Amino acid sequence: MKVEIFTLCDAATSDSGGKLNILGSFDRINAKEIPVTHPLCALAIKLRFERLEEGQKRIRISFVDTDGTAVMPTLDAATQVMFPPDESSVTACLVLQIQQLKLPKFGEYSIDLGVDGRHEASIPLFLKQISEPQAA
Repeated sequence: MKVEIFTLCDAATSDSGGKLNILGSFDRINAKEIPVTHPLCALAIKLRFERLEEGQKRIRISFVDTDGTAVMPTLDAATQVMFPPDESSVTACLVLQIQQLKLPKFGEYSIDLGVDGRHEASIPLFLKQISEPQAA
């Protein structure tokens, strides 16, 4: 199995033909104060499987701060990997919508992807403090 795409974005869709549409991939949020609530975002995931990996796959997403504290409940999903007779590899696309993401402190967060109990990828999300411009 190979992770081809794993990104946090503003929005994403996936159709039955295997097309994954991604809008506004990002890894940074700037804010003046905490906590921050990001109203809506999505995780877009595209996994490539070889024929010997056919069958049901368990997907687990965790979102943690630098201390390992979860900032949202772990997301569990499943997908069935099936092969047409003439294909040597296939992809599975998943879109997970996240509403009202609450980030309690400035710093780095990690979004971790597990497949069938194995860690496969991680991506960071940085929450940076910005200051008010000083008056002249």
